[in-house]
Amino acid sequence: MSSDIIPFSRAWSAPHELDYLREALAGGQTAGDAAFTQRCHRWLEQRIGCHRAFLTPSCTAALEMAALLLRIQPGDEVIVPSFTFVSTASAFALFGARLVFADITPDTLTLDMAQVERLITPRTKAVIFVAYAGITPDPAPMAAMCQERGVAFVEDAAHALMAKFNGRPVGSFGCMATLSFHESKNFSCGEGGALLVNDPSLTARAEILREKGTNRAAHLRREIAKYSWVDLGSSYLSSDLCAAALLAQLEDAEAIQSRRLQLWNQYHARLSAWAATQGIALPTVPEGCEHPGHLFYVIFKTNAQRESAIAWLDQAGIKAYFHYLPLHLSDAGSRLGSAVMGCPVTESVSERLLRLPLYPSLTEDQQSRIIERLVQLPAV
Repeated sequence: MSSDIIPFSRAWSAPHELDYLREALAGGQTAGDAAFTQRCHRWLEQRIGCHRAFLTPSCTAALEMAALLLRIQPGDEVIVPSFTFVSTASAFALFGARLVFADITPDTLTLDMAQVERLITPRTKAVIFVAYAGITPDPAPMAAMCQERGVAFVEDAAHALMAKFNGRPVGSFGCMATLSFHESKNFSCGEGGALLVNDPSLTARAEILREKGTNRAAHLRREIAKYSWVDLGSSYLSSDLCAAALLAQLEDAEAIQSRRLQLWNQYHARLSAWAATQGIALPTVPEGCEHPGHLFYVIFKTNAQRESAIAWLDQAGIKAYFHYLPLHLSDAGSRLGSAVMGCPVTESVSERLLRLPLYPSLTEDQQSRIIERLVQLPAV
């Protein structure tokens, strides 16, 4: 890639990453649940305060585990935002759930609680809350409302590791939460994820589902003489090589977060005046929210402006992208669910939102180049 091109995303390499990979290879145990996996589990459990953490090959796999743990079956309804990545919905539809697509609020781009409350029926099994960009209002009221209605509250925290609300980690509000360690995320092992279990009653079965439906984990702890097939499940373990790379990044968390937030704050400070004069929206961070600086976006007044901005930046070697297309309007989404109350905010935001490059190795000069080019965008 030319040095003149500023990519949209670039994975970070932590100081001890190669050392840990060599150590894992030298140890001879590279399959799931070896030493580095266990160290990642402990790190997540201590940081999030969850009952148990389980590394998975992806956030998609973690969401599928959540669906299995909730015993999703045909006839169940699962409420999901239409403004999210496909895995949030497909993981539950895979087991027969009817998807009920809900709209988002225009400030944080997270589930509209008032609409969710009206969408819950006796068939509703779960509400999946996505912390978009790691920025969220207080999840506690929606979690409490779900508990009162006998509905599982699951957090898709793919963007939100290290985020907090009123000091409480995002990922600790639901009965379960999922994380992503894809190369585009703040902490990465190329491809990876995690299921965080906050409800202790789900832990034993989660361990079985993750081991292809066997009680192998209990056997390895010498609690039983032999292991066998006892439940449904799949191969939801992450390689210990992936865990080795991930642990190095988790241990570098403070430095990664400091740099990402520095860049995020620079974007916000230097684009605020331009955005105000142009009628362009920047991210809104609610009082009480500590976000992880996962991504920075701008929301233009029209789709034509957004498309013009993508081309304008690309001409200068700057890669910036739109984000989610409304799931309820997709071919699969329209077959597998419906937006019975409509999702006008989702449809509008999807056409106007633009994400800017943000990653720890982005330099001050590169960021200045992005900002200076953007504010020179010709009128459309």
